[in-house]
Amino acid sequence: MSHIRVSIQRPRHPSVRPKRAEHHTINGKAMTASPSKRTNSEVLTATLDFHDKKAVDVGCGEGHLVRLMTRHGAKAFGVECNPKQLEVAHAAKPVADEVYYDGRAEELPFASDSIDVVVFFNSLHHVDVDHMTLALSEAARVLKSGGMLYVSEPVADGPNFELMQPVHDETEVRAKAYEALQGAEELGLSPQSEFTYIHPAVHADFAQFKERLLRTNPHREEEFLKHEAALKAAFKRIGEAVSDGYAFDQPMRVNLFTKD
Repeated sequence: MSHIRVSIQRPRHPSVRPKRAEHHTINGKAMTASPSKRTNSEVLTATLDFHDKKAVDVGCGEGHLVRLMTRHGAKAFGVECNPKQLEVAHAAKPVADEVYYDGRAEELPFASDSIDVVVFFNSLHHVDVDHMTLALSEAARVLKSGGMLYVSEPVADGPNFELMQPVHDETEVRAKAYEALQGAEELGLSPQSEFTYIHPAVHADFAQFKERLLRTNPHREEEFLKHEAALKAAFKRIGEAVSDGYAFDQPMRVNLFTKD
């Protein structure tokens, strides 16, 4: 696989620097190399330097990325509005002094100009469409000058999307999230780069896939049960057998911004 070296504009804040990442669109010009297959965690930690930074994962779910950022040297915080997800995050063995808050993207529980890195991972499209711009403005408010905003969103394509689409089609809300990002510059967030990669979403078996989807989307249960037989067949047909279960490729898009 060929690799393209790109220059990323460095933010003016000297303590927060994006690392190099692959397959970028710079100033609207798409690079031609095929996206690499990497895990979400690998891409996040390869892109941003968390050492001695205050970092927030907005929509942190069970807190996996909060603990990851802590292991990489951050003073990390998670914000989550789903009580079941938050309960799991609080119950997990802490890495250090990470903190979880019951809260929403539209009203972050942090002082203005106090955070070095804000992460929206698979979460911006879960914000009410009418409040997406407000959520981004909140990120801009809490970030220090030169701080980084990292937004990672699943693309409505690929085997993992195909598997979920019959009961959890997010095509429209994902498009709306990307549309909201186009107005980020008006909020004082300067675009630095955009790139794509492929994350292998792994489920041990169909039961785990079902549990994960319904835990985060309990309102989909009736629809899931209606299509369960077809979903089970698709799971076997689409999934790639790997050592720890079945993998479903999910194209991802990352947009990186710096606060002015």
